[in-house]
Amino acid sequence: MSEVEDLAGLLRRLSEAHGISGYEDEVREILAEELKPFTDEVRTDKMGNLVAVRRGEKPSVMIAAHIDEIGLMVKQIEDEGFIRFASIGGWFSQTLLHQRVILHTPKGKVRGVIGSKPPHVMREDERKKVVEARDMFIDIGASSREEAEKMGVSIGTPITLDRDFAFLTNEIVTCKAFDNRSGVAVMVEALKRTHADCEIYAVGTVQEEVGLKGARTSAYELSPDVAVATDVAIAGGHPGIEKKDTTIEIGKGPVITVSDASGRGIITPRNVLRWLEESARKHNIPYQLSVSEGGTTDATAIQLAKSGVPTGAIGVPTRYIHSPVEVLNLRDLERCAELLARALESVSSYFQAE
Repeated sequence: MSEVEDLAGLLRRLSEAHGISGYEDEVREILAEELKPFTDEVRTDKMGNLVAVRRGEKPSVMIAAHIDEIGLMVKQIEDEGFIRFASIGGWFSQTLLHQRVILHTPKGKVRGVIGSKPPHVMREDERKKVVEARDMFIDIGASSREEAEKMGVSIGTPITLDRDFAFLTNEIVTCKAFDNRSGVAVMVEALKRTHADCEIYAVGTVQEEVGLKGARTSAYELSPDVAVATDVAIAGGHPGIEKKDTTIEIGKGPVITVSDASGRGIITPRNVLRWLEESARKHNIPYQLSVSEGGTTDATAIQLAKSGVPTGAIGVPTRYIHSPVEVLNLRDLERCAELLARALESVSSYFQAE
C-alpha cells in the first residue's frame, strides 16, 4: 500500500469520526492510538487536549492540530417531537438545510434530517429569501417530546453531520470535517516520517472552532521554543472565487501562512517563514504562500503564550470548508506531512532554546 493510500485510510477514519467543539472524545481516542507508537508519553490535559511528547534535545517544538469540528447542539425539544438547534462554530445557513444529521445521546446515535417550511406553501416573497438556521428544525421521527426524550435526546445533545468519506478521483476526496482532520493526519504522518532529535509536543487541540481555546491553554503549559499549527487553507480555483481573492489551489502543495485575518490573526515571524520555506525548497516540495483577510488558526493563540512563541502555520488547501462536502487532494496532504517532517529535522539550525 502506498503512503498516499495509507494517508487516505487515516483521513477517512478521522473525518468520519464525530466530535464537535467540547465533545471531541471519539477523535481524541483515535489520535492517541495513532501517536502512541511514535511518542514517549500520551496524556489528556485538564482542557481535554491530547498531548503526546517525543523526548529529545532542545529546542522544543509544538505541533498543534485541532480535533474539533463545527456542529450543532439541541436547544429545545418541541411538544411535537421536533428539535430546535444552536450552531456550534461558523455555519453558512444554506449548507445546513436538508442535511442528514446524527444526535449523539447517552443511549447511542439518533439520526435525523434538517427540515424547514417547504417551498410549495411559501409565499412568493418567502421563496426569494435564504432560509436561516433559526427557522430550521430537526426531524428524528418522534411524534412527541416524550418520545424524543425516550430516544435519549435532551437539551445540550451534540449533533454532527452524517457524511461518509468518498473519492472523487484517485487523489481528490470529499467528506465532512477535513477542517481539521486533515491537519491532524498531517501531524500524525509527520511524526511517523521524521528523524528529528528535537523535543516534540504533538497536541490535538480542542475547541478551536469556538475561540482557539485548547491551543491557548496547552501552549501556556508546554511553553515551547517554536510552534507550527497544521490546519486547512481556503482554496480557490473554482467558480465564484477570482484570482484577486486567492491564488491558493488544491494540487499545488502545502500552504505556508504569511499572515491571516488581515493581521489580526498571525503575522508569521520572518525566521519561521525562512525555516519553513527553506525546508520546502531544500527537499523539492512545492508550496504556496498565503496572505488572507479572513479566518485564522491555533497559531494565533499559541504565539501569545507567556512571553511569546515564534509560530507558523502549514495548511492543506481545501475547497468548501465549513460544509459537509469539503474537498482536498491527497497529494497536498502527503506533501504537507513531508514538509513538516523535514522542517522538524532542521529546527535547531534556526531556533535556540529559551
